[in-house]
Amino acid sequence: MHTVPKSDSAIISKEYPDKYALSVSHTTRQPRSTEQHGIDYYFSSKEEMIKAIEHGEFFEHAEFSGNLYGTSFEAIHNVVKSGKTCILDLEIQGVRSTKNSSLNPLCILIKPPNLEELKSRLRNRGTETDESLCKRLKQAEIDMAAADTEQDLFDYVIINENLNEAYEHLLNILCSLQKDGK
Repeated sequence: MHTVPKSDSAIISKEYPDKYALSVSHTTRQPRSTEQHGIDYYFSSKEEMIKAIEHGEFFEHAEFSGNLYGTSFEAIHNVVKSGKTCILDLEIQGVRSTKNSSLNPLCILIKPPNLEELKSRLRNRGTETDESLCKRLKQAEIDMAAADTEQDLFDYVIINENLNEAYEHLLNILCSLQKDGK
């Protein structure tokens, strides 16, 4: 099991569909116009998700911007049953909660070169309101600081100055791990 950002993991799972699959996360936020239930996320109410968390159905969960996000054991097992390596896209809270789990995940941080670049990328994506952009940047600042101070949190750190180069670096890491049998 590997943890990488959703955009990179989606590319990997499309380019190598026989080897890797992205686990579909759960969230309590409203779907964006282009998102589909069960494909992009499992969308549920806060009450449903809290109940499932309390019943131990989640491998990890975190709150971001007033919404819950999480990965269910069932979602991970569905990928594993298919014979593929499971890739998770996690917030830093999720990485912290999974790092010492029995599944022994490999955690890879792919981060922007700086907050200004992240701000530009998020604006250009066109999916963020001013309020959500502000919240994301504030959280990114906290996450980047945590990555610097909690150096054992991530097994690898890739700085995404250029998407193609960052992606190649990620592939090299994954290929070397497969050669080593991890």
